[in-house]
Amino acid sequence: MNDYYEVRLDLNPCSEDATDLLAGMLADEAYESFVPDENGLTAYVRKESYSADALKSVLNDFPFDCIVTASSKIIEGRDWNAEWEKNYFQPIVIGDRVVIHSSFHTDIPQAEYDIVIDPKMAFGTGHHSTTSQIVAALLDTELVGKSVIDMGTGTGILAILAAMRGASPVTGIEIDPFAYENAIENIRLNGHSDIKLINGDASALDSVAPADIFIANINRNVILADLGNYAAKLKEGGTMLLSGFYEGDDCEMIAAEAAKYGIKLADTTSDNHWACLKLIKRAL
Repeated sequence: MNDYYEVRLDLNPCSEDATDLLAGMLADEAYESFVPDENGLTAYVRKESYSADALKSVLNDFPFDCIVTASSKIIEGRDWNAEWEKNYFQPIVIGDRVVIHSSFHTDIPQAEYDIVIDPKMAFGTGHHSTTSQIVAALLDTELVGKSVIDMGTGTGILAILAAMRGASPVTGIEIDPFAYENAIENIRLNGHSDIKLINGDASALDSVAPADIFIANINRNVILADLGNYAAKLKEGGTMLLSGFYEGDDCEMIAAEAAKYGIKLADTTSDNHWACLKLIKRAL
């Protein structure tokens, strides 16, 4: 149940833009974690979610003018915390105010908000541009006494930061059972048992009261499909923070769909071509 496919993709020529786009396309096919380097990208997907045909389709649709060489192998279940600690996950500071690190780190920078994340192949360590942009947006948002819904909470990092900044109640919803269990552990590590976690999809919103702040860091297709559900759970005057997609056409499609529900674009940021939208709900 904890086995993964490790898919290696070498690009010639390789660029950061190309690996970013490839990661985004693979994320739409249930790939969870990505490690780019100067030669390409290593991506991880759960064994039960891997499809050779889906991978072939992604590569056929990949628009960059480069040669992509792919290989894959099974990675048996293991202590993913140790793997991330050893190979990938290093402490990160965002906005000079948030430090994110694992429980194994010893050389930790000082910051206003200290968040402990022990990832088990769940997306959202803070290193990715989508997560870090929403972290920055939360730092610029008044959260004391505000209710928050974090849709697709992943490691729980955004829900944890919201709670640290005084938000209450905070609810995280996660469809993947492994990520859900990881979020439970991370919330415990940070001493915020007041955060409510739900294992489910957008239908789980039926049991949650509308919030002042609604966060979704998922991907374009899921967000477009579920925006109606999101809108119903955002209070009038509330703020919606969306990421997990690219600048340009993705932003335009999502903003247009949100407008149908009275949710208007207020601000856009981007980093490495990944976008984050801040939207406000107005009366229709």
